[in-house]
Amino acid sequence: MPALPSPIALITSRLPARHRDAAGELLRFGTVGVFGLLMDIAAVYALIPSLGLYGAGMAAYLVAASCNWMLHRLWTFRARARQPAHTQWLRFLFVNMIGFSINRGAYSLLIASFALPRHYPVLAVCAGAVSGFLINFLLSRRLVFV
Repeated sequence: MPALPSPIALITSRLPARHRDAAGELLRFGTVGVFGLLMDIAAVYALIPSLGLYGAGMAAYLVAASCNWMLHRLWTFRARARQPAHTQWLRFLFVNMIGFSINRGAYSLLIASFALPRHYPVLAVCAGAVSGFLINFLLSRRLVFV
C-alpha cells in the first residue's frame, strides 16, 4: 500500500512545478513558526517572574529561535542543511536579528503603549511573531540554509 502524501505535498501539488519547493518550505517554515510561537509564549510566561516583561521577552526569543533553527534544519530545509550545525545556528541567529528587531520591536511597542498587552503578553508575542515572519523566511532561505 503506497504512503499517503503529506498535507503540505497535497497543497503544493496544485502549484506549478517551479514553485512547489519554495511553497513547501514556506508552509513548513510557518508550521515550525507556530511551534516556535508556542515556545516563545511559554518561555515569556515562565521567565516574567525572574526577568520582568522585557527581559523575559528577550530571553524567550533566544529559546524559541534556537528551537526553530533545529526544526528548520531537520525538517523545513533538510535538503539544504549542508553546513556544520554550530556554524548554521550562529548564522541563523545573526541573520534573523533583522526579524528579531521587527519582532521584538512590535512586542516592546505594544507593551509600552497599551495596557492590554501588559496584562496579556501573549498578544504582544503573537504580534511580534507575525511581524518578523516573512523577513525571517527569506533570510533563512537565502542566507542560512543554502
